[in-house]
Amino acid sequence: MSEVQDKPQVRPIPAPAVTIESKPFWDAASEGRFLIKRCNGCGEAHWYPRALCPYCFSDDTVWEDSPGEGVIYSYSVMHRSPTGPYAIGYVTLNEGPAVLTNFVGCDLSTLSIGQKVKVQFQATEGGPPVPVFAPV
Repeated sequence: MSEVQDKPQVRPIPAPAVTIESKPFWDAASEGRFLIKRCNGCGEAHWYPRALCPYCFSDDTVWEDSPGEGVIYSYSVMHRSPTGPYAIGYVTLNEGPAVLTNFVGCDLSTLSIGQKVKVQFQATEGGPPVPVFAPV
């Protein structure tokens, strides 16, 4: 691959669907804060934020600020795209949950499993910003 092909483009991301359940997350994202949910019943942190704990089904969950730091669990680079190459994959947050995300701010050929990453927020088309991750 040539160096030009491996450089990610900032590609447009559609606005996420904001629901009553997810509104606190998107409000925090608009402030540059990354939230996860934690269950008071079993103590597990989880992603995607939702009212019921996916581990014990308790409805006693709370929002928690996260530094948005973790490591790449897996990734895939998409080279054939009308907007240019981009990478998606899973990040395992330091708190434990895995987040499906886009990777930005790097030469895509340098991504590696286990690499440390940190959350950033990318504007969307008419909605709140979405979390994306960049190498530390």
